Amino acid sequence: MKTWLITGCSSGIGAGIAKAVLKSGDNAVVTARNAGKLDDLVKDYPDNALAVSLDVCDKNSIKEAVKAANEKFGTIDVLVNNAGYGYRSAIEEGEVEEVQKLFQTNVFGPVELIKAVLPKMREQKSGYILNVTSIAAARSAVGSGYYASSKAAFELLTNGLMKEVAPLGIKAMVVQPGAFRTRFYDSESLQGTKVRISDYETTVGKSRPGNFENKHQQAGDPDKAGEVIVDVVNGDDLPEILTLGAAAVDAVIDTLQGKINELEKWREVSNKCDFE
Repeated sequence: MKTWLITGCSSGIGAGIAKAVLKSGDNAVVTARNAGKLDDLVKDYPDNALAVSLDVCDKNSIKEAVKAANEKFGTIDVLVNNAGYGYRSAIEEGEVEEVQKLFQTNVFGPVELIKAVLPKMREQKSGYILNVTSIAAARSAVGSGYYASSKAAFELLTNGLMKEVAPLGIKAMVVQPGAFRTRFYDSESLQGTKVRISDYETTVGKSRPGNFENKHQQAGDPDKAGEVIVDVVNGDDLPEILTLGAAAVDAVIDTLQGKINELEKWREVSNKCDFE
């Protein structure tokens, strides 16, 4: 039996993972900034579920959540860094304080959580760290440069992490979802710059919060994503990046093929830089 600590469980993929973990018989420490929103997740699993308030931007909150998990279940075997949010802005419009907050939530806070669980994982010579990113990390869209770069940074960080911890018996993996039927695009979840430059209205303007409606018709099912993630971890054969959703796989393949084609096109120019 494994014990999972999952961030961002109030809805979406975080909730889907929590449901799948509990259905599998494993323990789940489910977290959100407001633990009261997690009552429906834990009510049927009094022995295997623990709801904890956690703000990934608060080091003391992280410390207390990890402490509560260890006191309840003795260890944390699987950490899932799922909490995060989006921010829409042209690069020129980006507000420094808001971008810093975005990176604190999407990158630096999760890093602190990784640091908090690794000592015990190193001691027990086992553990799994799953970092949820986005296909935005593979190719950014107009207005999503800051969000995409935060997710890309988290992916490369995970790539380094997995190589560092592999000799210690610990595995790390990127979970890279495409479009899922979640609250990500809802007005209360998706953030946007207050700076508006008119020249960007025909491009970035279309993607600003409030300029489109989230009809919740995305192909991705958060509960199925949770089941897939639990199955992959229990199968113990983890890819470096687990891309979720058929459209996401196609989009990433197209992006990677485009990069390969560009490298081949410019190969001779690139090769001119080497010593004879």
